[in-house]
Amino acid sequence: MKRGAVVEEVSAGRGVIHFRLNRPILAQKLLEQLCSEPDGFGVKSELLRHLQGGRTLVEFSSPNIAKKFHAGHLRSTIIGNFIANLKKALGNEVIRVNYLGDWGMQFGLLGAGFERSGSQEKLRTQPLEHLFEVYVQVNREAECDESVRSAAAEFFRRLERGEDQALALWRQFREITVDEYKRIYQRLGVHFDHYSGEAFHQHQTQNVLDELMTRGLLKTTEKGTAVVDLSGAGDLSSYATLVRSDGTSLYITRCLSPPSLFKTDKSQTVHFRQLFHILLAMGHQWAERCVHVAFGLVQGMSTRRGEVVFLEDVLEEARSRMLNNMRQSSTSKELEEPEQTAERVGISALIVQDFRGPLMSDYKFDWDKVLQAHGDTGVFLQYTHARLLHSSSKCGFYCVTEAVGVTGVLMVCRYDEVLLQSANELQPRHLVNFLLTLSHLVAVAHRELPVKGSSAAVAQARLCLFSAVRSVLANGMRILGITPVEKM
Repeated sequence: MKRGAVVEEVSAGRGVIHFRLNRPILAQKLLEQLCSEPDGFGVKSELLRHLQGGRTLVEFSSPNIAKKFHAGHLRSTIIGNFIANLKKALGNEVIRVNYLGDWGMQFGLLGAGFERSGSQEKLRTQPLEHLFEVYVQVNREAECDESVRSAAAEFFRRLERGEDQALALWRQFREITVDEYKRIYQRLGVHFDHYSGEAFHQHQTQNVLDELMTRGLLKTTEKGTAVVDLSGAGDLSSYATLVRSDGTSLYITRCLSPPSLFKTDKSQTVHFRQLFHILLAMGHQWAERCVHVAFGLVQGMSTRRGEVVFLEDVLEEARSRMLNNMRQSSTSKELEEPEQTAERVGISALIVQDFRGPLMSDYKFDWDKVLQAHGDTGVFLQYTHARLLHSSSKCGFYCVTEAVGVTGVLMVCRYDEVLLQSANELQPRHLVNFLLTLSHLVAVAHRELPVKGSSAAVAQARLCLFSAVRSVLANGMRILGITPVEKM
């Protein structure tokens, strides 16, 4: 290697060669590339070419129907959305599936309870509130009344037999719930290609059981349950139960269908290990490509009204607190739609708080830390993006020579490496930490690289730098599931 305009210095060490690149020239070339194709920067890198193409099915969120959206489903929803966004950005065909909890014995209880005390009038005016009331009441009654438990078991058998009246009531519950959930997903900026569920695969259950029986994998225990032996030694020291003694199916039985990336909390790890084991035993080699993305629990999430139960309460709390913070801030701009901005910033704060650490870790929720305007928060990310939007320019090809500017451009250069690490590990923290570090760098650049008072060429170069950083920041935020705001 010879020294020249690009390579400034070359030296040989023990088994290694050291070379130093001309940082201003490298920065200029990167800026040219970024300004010519801001949306494709990073994601079209040679480093990521092997990840392009193919199809990925991502199954996430998966709340239970006939209940209000529980706050506990927030993590699955935003993690799954991140993975789907990342795969799409890298050139995959992505299928987003919401596999609803829409079948099982709990619907026997709900159906029996609604036939006993339900009201079609209340179902029209306060659908999920009324279903929740019915479910709580029938559960209480079932604890001490055998006849209620029997009625629930019978209603579920009617569902599995396909009885018209039972199915009509179940469909009503499902449609009401999905309509309500779609409204909340819209607030979160989340969408699905398919709303599936256990019920959709219910008709395939017997085919699955027949195949397991034919392969000699299904065993009947002394209790009358049907199980698959997972021990490897044939002694049933480890097994998965697929059918109850009364002949009704279980959740795992209805999961034995297409390949995907599953997002559930870490308590479900054994379930998915069993599921993939059974699929492989059935000869489905695609099960080797199935991945369970496990995550920890959120502790201490509450609102002013007390402990959180429903996700909508969390979203309202985030919007309300953020709106109050914005009104008290001396730097907040006049906004046309302050409530919408507050909601978007509040949701971004929830997402960044959740994604900062390893997904498997539990974490303690703290509203004050989540909504801080400074530090490593979603509020800071949004503030940085909004500020850059009003201090950037369409780029020509200008050279940035100042150290902080060159450092910022070289940081942007790592974007494809961060995307690769995120894709390999399916962990959003790498992208979050990269965007936060970039935001801190640009905050320094704003102080040290003033536009006002500089010569035209220098001012344009700095505006170009800010525009390039803003593009990467916006693209990374969208992958995380955050909608960038223009003012705040």
